[in-house]
Amino acid sequence: MRETVIAFADLTRAHFFFVWPLLFCSGLALAFQNYGGFSWDLVGRAALIGLFGFTAGLVLNDYVDREYDRRDVEGSLTRYWRPFGARPIPEGQISPRAAFAVFLVLAGAAAALAATLPEPHNLYVLGIMGYSYVVEYFYQTRKRSQTIPLAQVVGRTDFALFPVAGYLVHGSPDTTALLFFLFFYPWTLAHLAANDIADITNDRARGMATVPVLYGMKGASVWVVGFSAVHAVIALVFGLTLGPAAIVGFAVALVLLGAANYLILRGKSPAAAMRALPLIHATVIVYAAAIIADVVL
Repeated sequence: MRETVIAFADLTRAHFFFVWPLLFCSGLALAFQNYGGFSWDLVGRAALIGLFGFTAGLVLNDYVDREYDRRDVEGSLTRYWRPFGARPIPEGQISPRAAFAVFLVLAGAAAALAATLPEPHNLYVLGIMGYSYVVEYFYQTRKRSQTIPLAQVVGRTDFALFPVAGYLVHGSPDTTALLFFLFFYPWTLAHLAANDIADITNDRARGMATVPVLYGMKGASVWVVGFSAVHAVIALVFGLTLGPAAIVGFAVALVLLGAANYLILRGKSPAAAMRALPLIHATVIVYAAAIIADVVL
């Protein structure tokens, strides 16, 4: 039993569980601010939709890449992302069939909760969910053979839409939803490239055409810095539409992101990216918490 629990914790990246509902509910908080009608019941449902829906995507990622992950030769990023440091499908701890069943259960639970939302909000959230799983599959398969980073550019739209889906739990497609997407999308592209820099040894062994494989360490570092800069500009625009608590939080997050960029640009190595990743991940927590605090206060 203990081994099974450990394997499923690694499969679902269990130690990051709090991030997904926090980010999802930051979108919902903005919807409450714009449209009124606060409800603890809706907050609870949204938190579970975010938790189950995002975790399902992580499991789908592992399922689609299960054969390629057998080629891993370096474990630093695996130990970072997984609480017990293992990839349970290629290591035989969980069968592919069982992993796919976990994906179906989690996605089904998220979809069932989303279906309880009033129209058209249920359709908005279910539509983004369906799109995101299709795009996740596209990303995982397309990056195996490409000459330009189309998989990354298209694939990260799913993550960028995640907090927007939280907004649409109660809100409608509007300027705030668009700004949230435009604000978060460059961050997702910078984050993914930093992640790939940290994992370049494995991506080369797997034959994946990620940004550092396509453009080298220098090119990937420029990619991270460039999209971080775009993100910072849009963060300023987005932050000015919010209140003082959000502005302070955004400033803190951008300092953290700047420090991460400095580490990557100076080091241009997997080790440098590994040092930068916790800072990059901290920014999204600070952003989400700042948005929620701004609405609450």
